[in-house]
Amino acid sequence: MRSATAYRTARDLVAEVSAGHAAPSDIAGAVLADIAALEPNLNCFAHLDPADVMAQARALDDRIAKSEDPGPLAGLPVPIKDLIAMRGAPTAFGSRLMAGNVIDADAPATARIRAAGAVMLGKSTTSEFGCKAVGDSPLTGITRNPWNPDVTPGGSSAGAGALAAAGIVPVTIGTDGGGSVRIPASLCGLFGMKGHFGRVPVWPVSATATLAHVGPLSRDVRDSALMMNVISGFDFRDPYAVAEPVPDFLAACERDPKGLKILYSETFGYARPDPAVAGLCRKAVERLAALGCEIEERDHLFDDPVDLWASEFYAGVGTRLKDAMATRRGEIDPGVAAMLDIALAQDLDAYMTKVFERYAFRDRIRGLFDDFDVIASPTLPVTGVPVGRDVPEGLEDRSPVDWVFYTYPFNLTGHPASSINAGFTAAGLPTGLQMVAGPLGEEILFTLAAAYQDADTDKDRKPEGFI
Repeated sequence: MRSATAYRTARDLVAEVSAGHAAPSDIAGAVLADIAALEPNLNCFAHLDPADVMAQARALDDRIAKSEDPGPLAGLPVPIKDLIAMRGAPTAFGSRLMAGNVIDADAPATARIRAAGAVMLGKSTTSEFGCKAVGDSPLTGITRNPWNPDVTPGGSSAGAGALAAAGIVPVTIGTDGGGSVRIPASLCGLFGMKGHFGRVPVWPVSATATLAHVGPLSRDVRDSALMMNVISGFDFRDPYAVAEPVPDFLAACERDPKGLKILYSETFGYARPDPAVAGLCRKAVERLAALGCEIEERDHLFDDPVDLWASEFYAGVGTRLKDAMATRRGEIDPGVAAMLDIALAQDLDAYMTKVFERYAFRDRIRGLFDDFDVIASPTLPVTGVPVGRDVPEGLEDRSPVDWVFYTYPFNLTGHPASSINAGFTAAGLPTGLQMVAGPLGEEILFTLAAAYQDADTDKDRKPEGFI
């Protein structure tokens, strides 16, 4: 039997605390009870200290008893991905190389969530250094998908995806350097958002500093909007941080998407989607049309920019791990090590050539938004990837990340991008529709996603065995 907090929205839980109908310690205790029951099967946490969680919740109880305003996330338990710094907790990056590493500071997103009255619920699992699109690491082992524990929840924000899909918490925090929020969103039937590059500041400096984003995953679109309202905004420690005022993303969820122009591409010109995924995404686009959106379809939008992305992503991680690759290679995920070898072998001329090719690619994509509000596509080419595999069957010619095809182009460009559940396969597994907006266009994505979810008759489906 699940707790009373299972599958509740963040907004409902916060409202109950703010109105005095529930105490933060009641909510934290219920969530910890669900974790105790489900964690052995799912393996979502890299670090969890139940005593600390309850101490935070009781401190909030005391503040509320003194008539203090607990904040917009009052009493909400929020796990933080193990690539993001959280004061007093280890940040091990899913790696045995970093086991026990403690950063004595909060990342900007962590600090803002804490200041908004949330209860910090430990660190969720990640693939090693965020370098794979599936959910396992040498440090924490395999994280499993609530929809089917024999398949991956996706990566690298694996624990974040599984926790939200299982209804343990309403909203989680992940990172996205090549799709690591959108990938688990697709495989777990969630909404996931990476804002415009720099919308959510990143600090300490990421190994993939020009690609990295921080963003929410949730079952409910408006819960992600609530979280984006909290974590967005300028921070001087991030030189790329967006300095403009933060829009009201929750308000954007109540607007009418009628008239928005959407460019849909099933392949971008190079992807190889499974027919079941393509069929579900096509039906999802038809639902957007029914909401009054104008749809145009094109097959070829651009050539595969995977070499540009891999050169930047793995070179950054590889440079950070160069000494470890030489002295402790046996402790690194073999699939990750193989990709770092390739990146580290490139010379300066080859690297800088790809840097300038990236700028040209960014200009090409920017031109598409002269005529369209949103680019839509499948989020992933497949669903139901078995645990223990780095690459899905039939895509063995791709690497442990670039088999995803659709997500990494928009880390190169920095555009805001989201994934929303596009429906379920005959096997009962979810898949995702990716929607990408022009620069600083997160409000459009929230408007579209909220209207789409409101009209989705299957939005309340839950994984069997986790109800």
